[in-house]
Amino acid sequence: MKFMKLGSRPDTFYTAEAIRSVSSEVSSDLIIQVQGTRYLLHKFPLLSKCLRLQRICSESPNSSQHHLIQLDDFPGGVESFELCTKFCYGITITVSAFNIVSARCGAEYLQMTEDVEKGNLIYKLEVFFNSCILQGWKDSIVTLQSTKSFSSWSEDLGITSRCIDSIASRVLTNPSRVNLSHSHSRRGRDGDVISCNGNESSRHKGWWAEDVAELGIDLYWRTMIAIKSGGTRIPSNLIGDALRIYASRWLPKISREGKNVNESDSVGEISSKHRLILESIVSLLPMEKGAVSCSFLLKLLKAANILNASSSTKMELARRVGMQLEEASVNDLLIPSSTYANDTFYDVDIVTIILEQFMLQGQSPPTSPPRTKGKFVKRRSRSAENFEWQESRRSSSASHSAKIRVAKLVDGYLQEIAQDVNLPLSKVIAIAEAVPDFARLDHDDLYRAIDIYLKAHPELNKSERKRLCRVLDCKKLSMEVCMHAAQNELLPLRVVVQVLFFEQARAAMTGGQVAELPPNLKALLAAHQDDSLKRQQPPLSATTSIQAEDRWSVSGVKSPKSRLSTLRMKLAEDDDVDHDNEFHGDGIGKSSKLKALCMLPSRPKRMFSKLWSTNRSITEKS
Repeated sequence: MKFMKLGSRPDTFYTAEAIRSVSSEVSSDLIIQVQGTRYLLHKFPLLSKCLRLQRICSESPNSSQHHLIQLDDFPGGVESFELCTKFCYGITITVSAFNIVSARCGAEYLQMTEDVEKGNLIYKLEVFFNSCILQGWKDSIVTLQSTKSFSSWSEDLGITSRCIDSIASRVLTNPSRVNLSHSHSRRGRDGDVISCNGNESSRHKGWWAEDVAELGIDLYWRTMIAIKSGGTRIPSNLIGDALRIYASRWLPKISREGKNVNESDSVGEISSKHRLILESIVSLLPMEKGAVSCSFLLKLLKAANILNASSSTKMELARRVGMQLEEASVNDLLIPSSTYANDTFYDVDIVTIILEQFMLQGQSPPTSPPRTKGKFVKRRSRSAENFEWQESRRSSSASHSAKIRVAKLVDGYLQEIAQDVNLPLSKVIAIAEAVPDFARLDHDDLYRAIDIYLKAHPELNKSERKRLCRVLDCKKLSMEVCMHAAQNELLPLRVVVQVLFFEQARAAMTGGQVAELPPNLKALLAAHQDDSLKRQQPPLSATTSIQAEDRWSVSGVKSPKSRLSTLRMKLAEDDDVDHDNEFHGDGIGKSSKLKALCMLPSRPKRMFSKLWSTNRSITEKS
């Protein structure tokens, strides 16, 4: 770091009985008190360079030998005043980035200008500041940090703005330059810690952003605004990395339980300083998609929830996360709730908003109308139309793959939050239905989430369990999951039989072996088989009040190796009148003979004709 030495005389200041004096053959005739410290000085060297002291002495009558002047509001206190005083006496002083701000403010207070004497202290400090301090990276950073103690004086003298402009111009000259940093060795010793429940290390060791991250939030915000004003000269991803480094430096570490790891910070400090830091970082985020990672955005969102940030800050983060949700992981989405009294452990509502934002950004914008000139339509070239078609197709493909990844993410997220006993059923269904049907290639993970939720919420009634299971498509379950579902006593009977039916239909079409019915379902079928066969099904007609697809039977679904008798199924329950049937202790309805069995797929006649022909051919071959 650069420094400047002024004066040539040795230091002759000394302290005697709590009074600072200067060794001299001439007796002192001026007493100056600065913040409780008294100085015995001489008028001649001080008044010859300080216009303010001249005016004070001229305005007050010289009634005594020692003139007393009170300077309680001196900027920089005793250290700054003593440095200015030593300059007046010609005593050697050293000025550097650490004390130039206090010296400059003290000289301005004493009015040590060129009007009083040529080559006065203000002139020399300005020359050193402009020619040396502002030309050095570290000097500019340290000087800018020191302006915090003299904020009003530094603003009036233009020190703060000039330091910020110097830092921004050097960053914009070569934003990827590494050797600007002076904190590489210190960072290497201290180690890297990422806050907001993170654990990755900094990717840019010794980068300029680590030095800028040492600034307070007010100076940092102004510096980053100046850097961002450079436009395309600095990539948006570098801005994003700089913000991530600053967040890891100043935001508190937040555990998964949502508590601050640093116990030394008081609650009031967290709720004020850290909230301001968080909201300032969010306001500095680049507009470009991908400038910051989705994981970092979700960490900020976790901190926003815990620090009770403004709703606008949370919505902005949710919007940005929705734009790149396919990059997130399940752990990233586990955002602790801001309240814990009779509430869910994780904030499910904000995740619902994120999913809505994700689905909105996937929608295609309306095409622009053709350009018209007068009465004639200006046609675009065929090459331009082909290019737009290819770009649209590429964007649609990317959106489709992103939705598939998000569907997998949502199902994994549902498995995590389903264990919360306070999680309402409506929120689970809302999140499950937020993903379009085509995005789920299979429903295995969704089934696991439903199974976890049913185990954690045994108080659900029949209607609620059926509502939950409506989001499940049994045709998209794997064989392993089907075997588990067929023996799952928590599932509604309708879903169990649906699973068995599709498994048998799949086995019949492929010529495989049909799985044996579980014992509990066998007992249920045996107990009610006679009664169900006695009931005659009325012929379907155009005047019947029941839909044809709601009343059906299946027979003859057999495999070559199976000894199962013909399975007759009758759909006898209506989803809209579940409250009419009350449960007994064994889980069977009061008036039910054989409830539920499964829902018929669309176009049942066509499907069953296919099954019949397949079974007949298999039977004949066997």
